[in-house]
Amino acid sequence: MEVLTSQPTIKKKFLEIRKHTEAICSSLQKDDFSVQPVAFVSPPKWHLGHTTWFFEQFVLSVYKEDYTLFSEDFAFYFNSYYNNVGERILRVNRGNMTRPTTDEVYKYRTYINHHLSEFLSNDVDQGILDLVEIGLQHEQQHQELLMYDIKYIFGNQPAFPVLDTTVELKPETTHDYLTIKEGLYEIGHKGKDFCFDNEQGLHKVYIHNCEISKSLVTNGEYLEFIEAGGYSNFNLWHADGWDWVQNNNIQAPMYWHRTEQGYKQYTLKGLKDLNKGLPVSHISFYEAWAFAEWKEMRLPTEFEWEVASKQLNYGQLWEWTNSAYLPYPKYQKAEGAIGEYNGKFMVNTMVMRGASIATPKDHSRPTYRNFFTPETRWQFSGIRLAK
Repeated sequence: MEVLTSQPTIKKKFLEIRKHTEAICSSLQKDDFSVQPVAFVSPPKWHLGHTTWFFEQFVLSVYKEDYTLFSEDFAFYFNSYYNNVGERILRVNRGNMTRPTTDEVYKYRTYINHHLSEFLSNDVDQGILDLVEIGLQHEQQHQELLMYDIKYIFGNQPAFPVLDTTVELKPETTHDYLTIKEGLYEIGHKGKDFCFDNEQGLHKVYIHNCEISKSLVTNGEYLEFIEAGGYSNFNLWHADGWDWVQNNNIQAPMYWHRTEQGYKQYTLKGLKDLNKGLPVSHISFYEAWAFAEWKEMRLPTEFEWEVASKQLNYGQLWEWTNSAYLPYPKYQKAEGAIGEYNGKFMVNTMVMRGASIATPKDHSRPTYRNFFTPETRWQFSGIRLAK
């Protein structure tokens, strides 16, 4: 990838992004920082440490002369999945760490902020600046993951805590469809601005005539699916999806609670009455696919979505596509640890497109390829239909 940056620009961006990560955590109490209710949720303290370790591991310890590690142990604590850089604590055990303390992790962040700011005040090769940019994009990804994880931590507590944030969904207002004409289209990232390696490999894809909804499926529409017996009709589900429903007793989207007064939904503003006009959220691929089957429609492919994106008002929720996460033509995985970032996950996952209300500013683009396994739904996910 080619990223055009300069030291003053990237230093300013570095400090702003680092500050925003801590702002997300500003309304947490000390007891909130180490909680890990399930394996796929990481404690907020771990996110704060991991995003800091990334800059220390890949930039400062390699390129800053006479740099001293903050702690020899932190690579073990805060490495995520990079086999190239050594052993690490198992993901399921991240919540067992009461040490290092939250205060120590914040001191670690201050230490790295100081050293990297100092490093970026001098002349730095473009290749190193590009690596810093990857670190910044990585931290922005974790800012969104922080929102997912904090919501899961809060949403599974009896008190249903409120997070001090302005992040909230807006009602869907249109029910029209846009038409994509049959033809050959270019797919993939163009230009010299930042993109991840999985977006590269500009190539042509033939698309047949289709229509894509201009709006996301709403809570009200999804409620009709539930009331029509959608979760008890095996004909609507993939075999794996039906097993998932049965084995986990799934009866509604994540964070929906059935009460005598009707459904309520946990939001970052607390437990609220279900707003039927808002887009349905926290939906797995299995659920999205089954709903589309029930509507006698389908999910768009990621290629159809990318072609349509110029005419879509997207960004409320990440949108499931019916495309498996696979490499584009001529995809080349980078050598070493950075090559582990995307390539090794290109199996058993589905592509999501767009962005969500939890996505940091300037961290979305039409070619962005997000990806999750089909049962996951703690992310801010939604449904857009095609036919």
